[in-house]
Amino acid sequence: MSTYRILHLTGADVRDFLQGLITNDIAGADTGLIYAALLTPQGKYIADFFLSKASQGYLLDVHESLTDVLVQRLSMYKLRADVTITPTDKHLHRGLGPVPADGYADPRHDALGWRAYRDVAAPEDTIDWTALRVAHLIPQSGIELTPDTFILEAGFERLSGVDFRKGCYVGQEVTARMKHKTELRKGLARVALSGAAETGSDITANGKVAGQLLSRTQDAGIAYLRFDRARGDMQAGDAMVTLLDS
Repeated sequence: MSTYRILHLTGADVRDFLQGLITNDIAGADTGLIYAALLTPQGKYIADFFLSKASQGYLLDVHESLTDVLVQRLSMYKLRADVTITPTDKHLHRGLGPVPADGYADPRHDALGWRAYRDVAAPEDTIDWTALRVAHLIPQSGIELTPDTFILEAGFERLSGVDFRKGCYVGQEVTARMKHKTELRKGLARVALSGAAETGSDITANGKVAGQLLSRTQDAGIAYLRFDRARGDMQAGDAMVTLLDS
């Protein structure tokens, strides 16, 4: 399993602090787990994470590869706000099936099961999370989600990761404009693959680059595509590529 870090955010100003920064409404964390992102002022992705209510504040669940940059950026915005960010010794547990009493349903998709934060290490994980991600078009930090990502192209609205009614947050203007004033010309999509193709391979159509293969499991994958070019027969490496209904 990928390693995640659990941070504890506390302080008198922590709720308003988060509300002014993240893409989702912090109020949702009062009753469950919320999925959200922190963006640059230009609307580009910095980090995605989960938030849940905890004693005196919130627990923040983030992939370990993003922890340092996220803490650095949150600390930059903190200024004089009464907010403290503290690492915890808690461990992420994940599973499928009924949600345990101490767990939360993953807000991105029912098929992703649940997440819980416990004081003991998680047992060895045998679930093929990549297959589940590909089957349900779920982007992963560092693969589909990079510093060049616009979150709407990555499907954040479908994943319950952005709230268009909550008011201002960093990057909100660009995100709202993409939602209301433009049609997405690029984005993530599921593809079928027949043949050998490494992740990272360019996908071509009619001799032009139409996108890139990002994740793969057996005969399916997640690709970032230019929708105007992703038509008919496509190819990546030695594989034939077909666009699937998402």
